[in-house]
Amino acid sequence: MSDTTFDYVIIGAGTAGCLLANRLSKDPSKRVLLIEAGRRDDYHWIHIPVGYLYCIGNARTDWLYYTEEDAGLNGRKLRYPRGKTLGGCSSINGMIYMRGQARDYDGWARAVGDASWSWENCLPYFKKHEDYYKGADAVHGSGGEWRVERQRLRWDVLDAFAKAAQEAGIPHSEDFNRGDNEGVGYFQVNQKDGWRWNTAKAFLRPICYGRPNFELWTNAHVSRLLFETRPDGSRRCTGAEVWTGEQMVQVEATRETLLCAGSIGSPQILQLSGIGPADLLRQHGIDVVQDLPGVGANLQDHLQIRAVFKVDGVATLNTLANSWWGKLKIGMEYALRRSGPMSMAPSQLGAFTRSSPEQPYPNIEYHVQPLSLDAFGEPLHSFNAFTASVCNLNPTSRGWVRIRSNRFGDAPAIATNYLCTPEDRQVAADSLRVTRRIAAQPALAAYQPQEWRPGTQYQSDEDLARLAGDIATTIFHPVGTTKMGADDDPLAVLDARLRVRGIAGLRVVDAGAMPTITSGNTNSPTLMMAEKAAEWIVQEARG
Repeated sequence: MSDTTFDYVIIGAGTAGCLLANRLSKDPSKRVLLIEAGRRDDYHWIHIPVGYLYCIGNARTDWLYYTEEDAGLNGRKLRYPRGKTLGGCSSINGMIYMRGQARDYDGWARAVGDASWSWENCLPYFKKHEDYYKGADAVHGSGGEWRVERQRLRWDVLDAFAKAAQEAGIPHSEDFNRGDNEGVGYFQVNQKDGWRWNTAKAFLRPICYGRPNFELWTNAHVSRLLFETRPDGSRRCTGAEVWTGEQMVQVEATRETLLCAGSIGSPQILQLSGIGPADLLRQHGIDVVQDLPGVGANLQDHLQIRAVFKVDGVATLNTLANSWWGKLKIGMEYALRRSGPMSMAPSQLGAFTRSSPEQPYPNIEYHVQPLSLDAFGEPLHSFNAFTASVCNLNPTSRGWVRIRSNRFGDAPAIATNYLCTPEDRQVAADSLRVTRRIAAQPALAAYQPQEWRPGTQYQSDEDLARLAGDIATTIFHPVGTTKMGADDDPLAVLDARLRVRGIAGLRVVDAGAMPTITSGNTNSPTLMMAEKAAEWIVQEARG
């Protein structure tokens, strides 16, 4: 830390930050600093796929956030995991490779008034870093850093669910990532030979560590951004103030500061630095640098409704993992072949369909698992069962993220406001009916599925929406809290190139920049956004 002046300062070594560090440090004339509040990703459970069970809720790898009490969840609070280690959420997430639907990106292009965000113009940036297990084709890339593989397992009960979904009118799909993800099939995952493939492995090791112009600080917590007032009265971000655990250090970015702290961390840092809703900042004694009401607003997330069905005559993880012999078998299979339950993503089988015939496109997603439990982190049930979690891909409910104080060590308040609109409550009720229709198909009949949760006694729209509030939980996809948008959008924090409005030298590059949530898991779309941002930054530096 003897030299604290860099060309680029990147805050957050998560999904976007690792890719940006790789791309920007490629030019040996540019000094790049990557700052991570968490520790290095040398915790073994990060790399064993099933280790997410030991990473979420663990201060070693998770920020340990909780939401505010949520009226839509009948007053419940939820654990809200966010990665706090190298690789960020890519080190603790479900490893599912999912781009969403072409219409998501075409909608972004219309919202921001820039065709570069259309599906056609985003697709090359997905392919640029992709290493697809089948090789390159019209929509997939090969040879990139981001490995995409098939899962190394199968379950009879999941195969039966997939067949039942087809009997219910959902087509089979081998690949959810071609622009229209309607169908049912096993998810593709970000793994390599049975190990989790996080962005630290993909983009930092070994290449960045060998570059003399690249520097990495871990256990380094950004307290606020720094600014200068230029002769014309405008503001420019000049770097950041960083707490190293022993001292406060100021780092300078001569070209740009890139905020990649995620949909919760980035709005928190902006607000602590004086960028955000003016009234909120003054409430906490923070001088207003730029009044941007959208900082922390527009929070969107996917809420999964977890229906559980007891089954007979078929093995599930419940009984396999509840015996010493089963645990030994699981461990041996992974040790010898890197396959089986220890190689499992949290959800193995996926499906995309419509919650009702009136929907113009697939608007719900299933994550199906050969197991059941009362809540994440609780023991598996003693009976065989599968869980069919379903989420509304395009929720209309909006939440917010707001600082509680002017102290950087205090967690922000997170209000998700799930199920707060009539549209979302209707989709919740309808999606539970779709789940029941699939479970009633002949393909599952041999296993005699019995709805254990929520229970067949609940039938009306009102009952099902209320029950959704009782049993639903986050699927860990917060986005939108620093959204990009057109000049006339009062909540737009960023322009179409992810630059913070009214502040030179500062961009936000993470899922918070999404104007609307993608129709699927959000990790790989964030990588695509970072790939585009890296190209723009390099082009602008060249003049």
